[in-house]
Amino acid sequence: MSYKYLVIVESPAKAKTIEKYLGKQYKVVASVGHVRDLPKSTMSIDIENNYEPRYINIRGKGPIIKELKKLAGKAQKVFLAADPDREGEAIAWHLAHVLSLDLEDKNRVVFNEITKEAVKEAFKEPRKINQDLVDAQQARRILDRLVGYSISPILWKKVKKGLSAGRVQSVALKMIIDRERAIRDFKPEEYWSINGNFIKSRKKFKASFYGVDGKKMKLSDADDVKQITQRLTSKEYDVTKVTKKERKRNPSLPFTTSSLQQEAARKLNFRTRKTMMVAQQLYEGINLGKGQGIVGLITYMRTDSTRLSDTAKAESRTFIENTYGEGYYGGKNKKKTANNKAAQDAHEAIRPSSVMRTPESIKDKLDKDQFKLYQLIWSRMVASQMSPAVMDTMSVDLEQNGVRFVATGSKVKFDGFMKVYIEGKDDGKDEKENILPEMAAGDVVKSVDIEPKQHFTQPPARYTEATLIKTLEENGVGRPSTYAPTLETIQRRYYAKLNAKRFEPTELGEIVNQLMEEFFPQIVNTSFTAEMEEDLDNVAAAKEKWVDVVDKFYQPFSKELSVAEEQMEKIQIKDEPAGFDCELCGNPMVIKLGKYGKFYACSNFPECRNTKPIVKEIGVTCPKCHKGQIVERKSKKNRLFYGCDRYPDCDFISWDKPIGRDCPKCQHYLVEKKVKGGKQVVCSNCDYKEDVQK
Repeated sequence: MSYKYLVIVESPAKAKTIEKYLGKQYKVVASVGHVRDLPKSTMSIDIENNYEPRYINIRGKGPIIKELKKLAGKAQKVFLAADPDREGEAIAWHLAHVLSLDLEDKNRVVFNEITKEAVKEAFKEPRKINQDLVDAQQARRILDRLVGYSISPILWKKVKKGLSAGRVQSVALKMIIDRERAIRDFKPEEYWSINGNFIKSRKKFKASFYGVDGKKMKLSDADDVKQITQRLTSKEYDVTKVTKKERKRNPSLPFTTSSLQQEAARKLNFRTRKTMMVAQQLYEGINLGKGQGIVGLITYMRTDSTRLSDTAKAESRTFIENTYGEGYYGGKNKKKTANNKAAQDAHEAIRPSSVMRTPESIKDKLDKDQFKLYQLIWSRMVASQMSPAVMDTMSVDLEQNGVRFVATGSKVKFDGFMKVYIEGKDDGKDEKENILPEMAAGDVVKSVDIEPKQHFTQPPARYTEATLIKTLEENGVGRPSTYAPTLETIQRRYYAKLNAKRFEPTELGEIVNQLMEEFFPQIVNTSFTAEMEEDLDNVAAAKEKWVDVVDKFYQPFSKELSVAEEQMEKIQIKDEPAGFDCELCGNPMVIKLGKYGKFYACSNFPECRNTKPIVKEIGVTCPKCHKGQIVERKSKKNRLFYGCDRYPDCDFISWDKPIGRDCPKCQHYLVEKKVKGGKQVVCSNCDYKEDVQK
């Protein structure tokens, strides 16, 4: 089929979607990501020549490049339609070099959503490749290469092979370890609370101790509690003050990349990588059938912006007023929202390409994960344009002999945006209505019981993926596209591991971080890394030259490298005795630290190469062979499962934890299954269930 115009995008899925919109004169093909990059084998940065990068065609991309050149040779014009961010701009720039395109030619096409209207509109106004955006991405790539390829060899030499360091990953690791230090150093403090159940007009409600004689009081120990309870001689309490207020609660802004990653972790239990993978699918297009074909369902998913287009706002207003009523539309009184100061390229927030395309209307065209994420994005965007919720709040002071208790309650007067969406919380606790009985000053209420309770302050919680991303963003470290690969690298290098979905540093991670803090303090300095991000933003905005930004970083960094080369001592990671002998040669087994964590190995290495994984027994005999013990194992995707320690002689496996009892109904083994709100014991074969154990 003949064509006049060649359009190059990154992915085959995106190519397939937009080719349908452009017609027969256009041929759309995919470069499958970058075609040129710095080689993996060498630094390839000419430090003496203004940090000039030496790019090569990526190994394995030869056939694709050859085909692109062939297709470009037949076209009257080539359009470069990579993603609308710095990475996409760099891909377009590399393609222009490989295909010998004129960099002054207006051949760059960008669109924030893959819909027919957006794509056609974008091709009406192609522009030149934005060299400032290319330079910003190139500066980031060079900085990361300088750090990684300079520090990693030192770590290999002084600690062990396979280690790495990076600008953002090193800061993230330090945050994890700083939190762990805070947990270790934490000293719990005792404190007490006194809560009471009260009754008024046959309605029960709760109130908490506030203070005595008009002053707030902290209960530090049992003696403080005793002094208070001794003053409570009656069940009757006077209502001394009732305060009623109306409080407005505003909706959350539409999603940015990081807020989407956080909310998908809280509400959908998605890992960061999974969120971005599914979002990419929704952006590039889903086949909706019924004459619609492939449609991009959301706008571009790498953005720091909370801005919405006027078209999106107008469509939202129509939908909200028609679906929920005029009172639910909140746009009339909305103030203009300020974007993050570092927001890239005037992107929009992440939103559905059409609000009219409700999640339920396309549920049968999406897989389970796509539906969940689309519903989250759609709900958040719609809610952001709705009216605030209005809450009736009530606060009541109860007193007896100068001892004051306070009861607080609230109820929804007008649900507003809450009809559609409520933002999740990192602690997993949702707000609940607490309705108090009607009371007025001068009333008397009775206590049902008064319960003193001892507490101890808790250490700060370890980071989850969501809370670590939130902290990185708040400190200006990294950008939307860096969070997922950063968290993956930390785990892949075995610097930290996820334990109960929270980051826990490993011994290796602590060793590497200690060396980084000692010899490369700027690299792990949060403020310094955030300033570097601002410098990169200035390059993108044509306020600074990329060479100047790189040089400002490298001059002091090169001195730190020299000191580290000379003064960093070699660290011996000692093997630990395993407590048993090798069954092959009889020598003692030891515990070694490898690339993927600790494992058993023979101390007679290399003469004996016997190794074993370190597994955790759960105290249950294998229900299949009745000889081995059930142990915890990890899949290639790091998912926990249970298997027999006699594998491969016994191939028993289970995703759910066997509990060592048989089903009273069918005699198959019972397992402990995770369910919402706790755990439940179920049969591995039939429908037998036991009550949820909380």
